[in-house]
Amino acid sequence: MKIRIEHEIKGRIRFSTSLGRLNPEQADCLLYYLLSLPGVKSAKVYERSGDGVVFYQGERKELLRKIAGFSPESEAVKKLAPECTSRKVNTEYRERLISRFAVRTAFNTLVPAPVRTVWTCVKAVRYLAAGLRCVLRRKLEVSVLDATAITVSLLRKDFKTASSVMFLLSVGELMEEWTHKKSVADLAGSMALNVDKVWLKREDGDIQIPIHQAREGDRISVSVGSMIPLDGVVTEGEAMVNQASLTGESIPVKKGTGSSVYAGTVLEEGDLVIRVKKAAGSTRYEKIIHMLEESEKLKSSLESRAEHLADRLVPYSFLGTVAAYLITRDPMKAVSILMVDFSCALKLSMPVAVLSAMRECNEWQITVKGGKFLEALAEADTLVFDKTGTLTKAEPKVRRVVTFGGRNRNDMLRLAACLEEHFPHSIANAVVRQAELENLKHEEMHAKVNYVIAHGIASEVAGEEVQIGSRHFIFEDGRCEVPEGEQDRFEELPEDCSLLYLAIGGKLAAVICIEDPLREEAPEVICRLKELGVRKVVMMTGDSERTARAIARRVGVDEYHSEVLPEDKAAFVQTEQDAGHRVVMIGDGINDSPALSAADAGIAISEGAQLAREIADITISQDNLYGLVTLKEISNLLVKRIHSNYRFVLGFNSGLLALGFLGVLAPGTSAFLHNMSTLGIGIHSMTNLLERR
Repeated sequence: MKIRIEHEIKGRIRFSTSLGRLNPEQADCLLYYLLSLPGVKSAKVYERSGDGVVFYQGERKELLRKIAGFSPESEAVKKLAPECTSRKVNTEYRERLISRFAVRTAFNTLVPAPVRTVWTCVKAVRYLAAGLRCVLRRKLEVSVLDATAITVSLLRKDFKTASSVMFLLSVGELMEEWTHKKSVADLAGSMALNVDKVWLKREDGDIQIPIHQAREGDRISVSVGSMIPLDGVVTEGEAMVNQASLTGESIPVKKGTGSSVYAGTVLEEGDLVIRVKKAAGSTRYEKIIHMLEESEKLKSSLESRAEHLADRLVPYSFLGTVAAYLITRDPMKAVSILMVDFSCALKLSMPVAVLSAMRECNEWQITVKGGKFLEALAEADTLVFDKTGTLTKAEPKVRRVVTFGGRNRNDMLRLAACLEEHFPHSIANAVVRQAELENLKHEEMHAKVNYVIAHGIASEVAGEEVQIGSRHFIFEDGRCEVPEGEQDRFEELPEDCSLLYLAIGGKLAAVICIEDPLREEAPEVICRLKELGVRKVVMMTGDSERTARAIARRVGVDEYHSEVLPEDKAAFVQTEQDAGHRVVMIGDGINDSPALSAADAGIAISEGAQLAREIADITISQDNLYGLVTLKEISNLLVKRIHSNYRFVLGFNSGLLALGFLGVLAPGTSAFLHNMSTLGIGIHSMTNLLERR
């Protein structure tokens, strides 16, 4: 592809392509291709002109060479783009809207009046049937209002008004559908599965490969706490799989040989070998779309109240119509009342406002799985923080490796990394990273590993039992011992570090001392959250009392709990809820998952374990805690916007009713103003709540 630079400043290039006008698929392929290039921070593509804009850092010449290498026919490039995007939705509905106006203009200009009258009567059948079905179900809803207004116009032989009303209703329906579809498409794109690599099963051992290289029929292995990256069928092993992200089931499902498993679900217990059934990107997007459109449990109570209020107001519209006719004896004034209802604006603006807030959160690298969780956060008065990887940095570092029993330091670090690499957590990542920095290769040397959540890992190496984990796991559960004569060295271990114990054959072999530095922004973030309405901030950690007390003092939490187990965190959340508090849990590890599930809203830090991210209701992908402040601000402003929408809808439409009753507005004008106000509040609800900072 040939490109021409149209404008350039440092770090930004605007270029045109030789492809000319792009269709939505080509534009999306180019956009996601640009975003995949090294050094590209953001990009935009304009399909009408075929232009693109990239914001980048790094080598300019190499970037231009790669941009010129783009080909919309490349299969690899096509796989980069999601299967459906808001660009495609916008193109489709824009064309439908333009064609609808063009057809109506041509119809009214070229078609004789008698034919237009017959066509108006034919079109009215759909609206009359919808209203009649509603009445037969003994319900008074908006469709009955529409049908009545059209019927009165037809009976009065005012075919022009009836036709205008039906046209405005159809345009309103199309705009509402467009607004909702775009919001859902924007949000679903943000929630797409993000897994880079998979473990490919081979006869000579497992190897890690990029996920796009996995093919149908390949066998991949998935360990406890990891996300299943591709749809497939289990060929080996048994496991408990959490499918909440797709099915809404809160209880893990047992999977064994022959069972089907799906991308995006997470192993809570056990290990599986899966034969790939569908390659990357085949089905995940549609599942998310279905979840967002169908899952009532993700709606906020504010949305539900809006829908119920809208339906309850319909009978009052009828009463107003009857009263207007009885008082004025003017059918046109009565029809003007029918042209206005509160339902459309309420039912459109509330869910669109929530979807837009969720989309805005995505712009700040925050993924929210449902409107109810934003509402819960807005009303939350208690925040519970895990310490490791949350209040402290997500990348702790190994300070020292203290060996016992004459063991070799490098061998112990190598063995620890070999065991820990399958279980993503900030502490495990630190061990693996340190081994890589020291060029200690750690090929698979152990038997099948047994992972005990929040405790440790047990396996077998060269016929000897190997255990790595917490002090409780090694010395109390495993009944291991400190080698004779080395008790003094054991007692001198630093108290300001997180300690990871490694035992071989029932004897302590090494202790890995890991620094867990506090996030610099943590005190400021907690202070800001309190300003935004949070009354109590709690820290919970499995660390010692001394370490927990020091961190709590520096961060500024209201209370802390040390040496807690996963069930203790969940129990604390439940206790606070029973006391009438709205509780939000923030964590990053597998051991936080019970509390994340129990809280009114669970927030996971993206660098943490996949199980925590999948179970959590909200995931923050930023590399600092300021995302919590942004999330709280958006949640508070969303609730404020919803209440503002309530007041506007009730006030504006009440004004239209009064003007219709007084005869100031004709039925067609009432319908036009009502539909335009509905569209306007829908568009306003799509705007960002925060100014870009």
